[in-house]
Amino acid sequence: MIVRRVLPDEMNAVSELRVTAYTADGLLDANPAYVETLRLLGADGRGEILVAADEDRLLGTIMFEPWSPESEIARNADEAEIRAFAVAPEARGRGVGRDLVNALVERAREEGVSRLLLSTLPEMVSAQYVYRARGFERVPERDWTPMPGVELITYELAIKD
Repeated sequence: MIVRRVLPDEMNAVSELRVTAYTADGLLDANPAYVETLRLLGADGRGEILVAADEDRLLGTIMFEPWSPESEIARNADEAEIRAFAVAPEARGRGVGRDLVNALVERAREEGVSRLLLSTLPEMVSAQYVYRARGFERVPERDWTPMPGVELITYELAIKD
């Protein structure tokens, strides 16, 4: 397995992987309209999509999104966000998530980011385990509600040189 940048012709596969992973965990039940957001994240060129691949098969994906005025939780240019973290159900338990998060942290370090942030649903327990194992900590003051019935909790990692 390798972690690399997504290839242009893999965007449809990335979209499907995200939707499959989120659907398998029941994460779209509260907000089914989020499917369209998942499909399109990164397609506009904002952010950088990484994939974990085993030969020609995608096992997982994660997106690095530097701060911009449209950022959801990043507040300035020293911060960036993790978005659309997903591991194919059949690839779980093999270190795919760990490798994706580690690669994204390195990418953030290369960009000079001092703080990496992410929002997650409380029920995304497996993802939170990966984040905490990498050193992410809860920042409840940045928790937010994008829409009624969808409560997001926030984690951050201070990146040191």
